[in-house]
Amino acid sequence: MKEKRMYIFVHGLAGWGSYDAAYKRMPYWGMLGGDLTAYLQNEGYDAYAASVAPNGSAWDRACELYAQLAGTVTDYGKAHSERYGHARFGRDYSREPLIPTFRDRKLVLFGHSFGGATIRLFAELMNRGDAVEREASEGEGISDLFTGGMGNRIHAVVTLAAPHNGTTAYDLHEDPAFDPEAVRVSLASRIGGMLLSKGTKCPASLHPEDCAAYDMHIDNAFALNRRIALYPETYYFSVPYSCTQMNDEGYHVPVRKKMEPHMIKASCQIGCYQGISHGGVILDETWRENDGLVNTISEKAPMTDPSRKFDPDNILPGIWNVLPVRHSSHMSPQGGLFRRTDIRSFYTDLITTIGKLGN
Repeated sequence: MKEKRMYIFVHGLAGWGSYDAAYKRMPYWGMLGGDLTAYLQNEGYDAYAASVAPNGSAWDRACELYAQLAGTVTDYGKAHSERYGHARFGRDYSREPLIPTFRDRKLVLFGHSFGGATIRLFAELMNRGDAVEREASEGEGISDLFTGGMGNRIHAVVTLAAPHNGTTAYDLHEDPAFDPEAVRVSLASRIGGMLLSKGTKCPASLHPEDCAAYDMHIDNAFALNRRIALYPETYYFSVPYSCTQMNDEGYHVPVRKKMEPHMIKASCQIGCYQGISHGGVILDETWRENDGLVNTISEKAPMTDPSRKFDPDNILPGIWNVLPVRHSSHMSPQGGLFRRTDIRSFYTDLITTIGKLGN
């Protein structure tokens, strides 16, 4: 092996990983261009694709990620499961762990879209655990994830097209001053938008406040940000994306040669929206640029955290290193669906950069 780190890839909303049958038909990481993790393994890197709940909350997904990595029973926490009315324990990965050795290797976590929130919360729990769960489970067994003290195992956190501060794709539908259906798009784009919305809504089987759609509202994303800290021994990278251009009216419209067709409707709606969240976050014209599903400004870094432009000659831990905006659509970090992108060199270059950092 080239090094002793493990590279863990966590999919976004409505996604799938290597535990899912869909991954064999078309890998989430690589899409029609072939399995990225298999390619990286052939290049000598320990790379794995996790499978977390497609529409689950950042909390539930983080718990599932830990169970897969540690090779244990999924524990969603006593307090959390009672609050949201679902079973405390989930799938048992003790006989099918994602990685062969968890406790003696450092992790580099890649999260696409809502996978970014998943790995950020996972890193937080690995560091500090959760006091509420420790108190609720006093005298009972508890997942090591909730006790924390494992932050030194996380070498780097890498987010790609992640809605750090939420996405107005959800909030604009709840603003009485804005009519999203008044945004004119073609019939084909409307049909594509309907297909997209089916996969991004909170399913009836989940508590409306315990799902990805809830966490990606602006105010809820800000609340999640406030509970997640940055740690001085961990390197943080974000990769923002943009697939729109400003028109004469000051709106952002899709670059159609690069935009995934089923995201055109959402992109147009985001591109002309302006408002204020229920919690008072001002969503001005700087929020209009987007990649088809997420505002570019939201992908750069949590607004509650310190950040800096990526400097390859001076990469610092404990702060967000924001890479230059990549001009392609929300699915391009996966390899694209209708707009195919060769992603192998991008990830190998990024892994090489990260591999030179620290121990």
